[in-house]
Amino acid sequence: MRAAPDDSSEQVTQALAGEPLAVEERRNGWARIRTAYDYPGWVREDALGSGDARLPAPREGDPVAEARAYLGAPYEWGGLTERGIDCSGLVHMAYRRLGRLIPRAAHQQEATGIEIEKAEARPGDLVCFGDPGRAHHIAFWFGERILHATAREGANGVLEEPLENVDARPVRFVRLTIR
Repeated sequence: MRAAPDDSSEQVTQALAGEPLAVEERRNGWARIRTAYDYPGWVREDALGSGDARLPAPREGDPVAEARAYLGAPYEWGGLTERGIDCSGLVHMAYRRLGRLIPRAAHQQEATGIEIEKAEARPGDLVCFGDPGRAHHIAFWFGERILHATAREGANGVLEEPLENVDARPVRFVRLTIR
């Protein structure tokens, strides 16, 4: 999905096969769509599928375990797959694989959670980087270590590492009540 109806426009996310989408506008072979998790973007009309689109049925599971399935995947801005994924895409897909929809962008995910103190943080809570309410990076927490997708120098892709390896500050912790 692109920010504008143009192949050279920034990729904002990806629409996966079978994903429910609403078409809001059509223009010159492009369709402005909105995902089931309320994310807008443009795709080529010929990429739209037909049929009965569905999301996975909710099931029990651990979002961190689902996120670990992406370990080693390369970083890709707007990516949602093992071929390329970004930080908020990793969090989104970890929940989505369990049949739970959460927002797509880091700042939206931060807003969905309840802010907690670091001392209260449990494995699976989220670490938000950036100004409060404007997170630009997000990661899963599991006790002084994080699981995230990054493209910083010396690290590219989904990995586990100590929190102190990430220079971005301020840092906040949030807990999603979607379990």
